Order: sequence, then C-alpha cells, then structure tokens
Amino acid sequence: MSYSLDVIPDAIGRPHARFANPARLRIACLVPSITETLFALGLGQQVVARTGFCIHPEPAVRDVPKVGGTKDVNIARLIATEPTHVIVNVDENRKADVDHLRKVIPNIIVTHPMVPDDNASLFRLLGHIFSADEAANRLTHELTTALAAARAVGAQLPPQTALYAIWKNPWMTISRDTYVSAMLETVGWKTLPVQAEKRYPEVAADDNIWRSAERVFLSSEPYSFGDEHIEELRSTMQLTQPIELIDGEYVSWYGVRAIAGLNYLADLRRSRHQLSATTAVT
Repeated sequence: MSYSLDVIPDAIGRPHARFANPARLRIACLVPSITETLFALGLGQQVVARTGFCIHPEPAVRDVPKVGGTKDVNIARLIATEPTHVIVNVDENRKADVDHLRKVIPNIIVTHPMVPDDNASLFRLLGHIFSADEAANRLTHELTTALAAARAVGAQLPPQTALYAIWKNPWMTISRDTYVSAMLETVGWKTLPVQAEKRYPEVAADDNIWRSAERVFLSSEPYSFGDEHIEELRSTMQLTQPIELIDGEYVSWYGVRAIAGLNYLADLRRSRHQLSATTAVT
C-alpha cells in the first residue's frame, strides 16, 4: 500500500494528514510514554487530557487533566476536553473504548511499536501530524545514536539468556515477540522462549525456565518488585544466577524514553559484565 507525501499511516494503516490549524490543536493521549514524547516534541501546551499513568514529564504533566486509566478511560470526561486528536495504543488501550471514541473524535491515532527502531516511525508520524518535524528529526537522530551504541555493546559481549518478570501471583514474563524483549536483545540479553501463545504468559514457580536463564530481571512495573522478591526467589526457588531489579520504564516505554532506555541498558550490560569479570578473577 502506498501513500502520498501528504499523509502518513499509523500502526493500523490509517492515513493521517498534517493538522491544518495548529492554533486549534487539542490532543488527548491515553499512552503514558507518548504523553511524555509529546512534551519532548514541544507539544505540551496542546495536550488537554491524559491517563493517571501518564506521569512524565514532572512537574509539567500535572497541569493536564486526568481521564481515568489506560484500560478504564472515562469516555465522557475525555470527550468533554474537546480533543481534535486522541492517541491510543494496541496493547495499552481497550478496542471497545477506541471504537467508541472513533465515532465522536475526528482523529484517532493508533500506535504499536514492536521493536526499538519503530520509534523513528513514531517520531515521524507525530512530527508530521502536529507540525513538529524539526523536533521529531532531532529525536530520531538521538535514537539512532543510542541504538548504535547499545548494539555495539551487544556485539562486543557474549550473549546471555534472561528471564524478565513483570508480575507476581501469578508469576508472569514476556514472550520474544514483545517490545521489551527487543529492547533487551539490543545489548545481548536474549529472553528465553516460553511455551505459551500469549505475549505475556504465566510461568509456574517450578518451571525450568527459571533455572535455565543466566540472569533474572524483576521489573519495577507493572508489578513493583523489591528486594524482598529477590530473597524469595533465592530461598523458595533456590535460584543461584544473578537476580536484580530493573527499571521497567526504561525497558518498556517507547517514544522519547526509549533513547534514555537504550543508554541505560548499554550501561547496565557493560557494568554487569565488568562485575562478573572482576568476581571471576577474585
């Protein structure tokens, strides 16, 4: 499918033209990482609605009215903000809510980055629609630099398998076809295949995958893991490989946060390799 230079498709292929009247622009964003990205694009003043999970950038985002959560949007409150555009995400928002909004809001922008490189297309899409091309180009350049640096680290160090836990009771992890898995792989941490069709499958406490992984990560979101959970895995599952907390925002948030996230992962991978080398010597 081809498009003219005047429109750019979103994640589900719907074409979007540049908004003709920037002075009337009003954006409702139901995706935390993209709310942060809109501010990075210089569009903070045009954001008129957000979810309660849209917490960055602080403190500027506090002035934007909340319209519920990502999966329990207050539709009436959102519509009352009179947005010209609503930004949603395939994974984070309910299709029923999006279908409802599509009937009354002129422009619904659907996003769905699957790998870190997709952030370049996201920047281009938002820059085009909202006449923020210069800022979008700047973020794309920063993304390209961060990707190259992260992949250089991954190429220099021996690969490691990893289990990335996102929830407890039940324990849940990620499949290989997720954005998080792709982010980890940029620096050489490869998630293990999970015997399940779900992208975020449950994993039993006695599943051998826990012991097969060379490293276990406990994410800070959506479940807020702490040091006590590391001790639990050590004592109840008898795990002996490295287990550590990891910043989930840096690994799972896309948009502008992906740039810092790639740098974070590169630094983390480098430091953990150096620590392992030092431990081996001593």
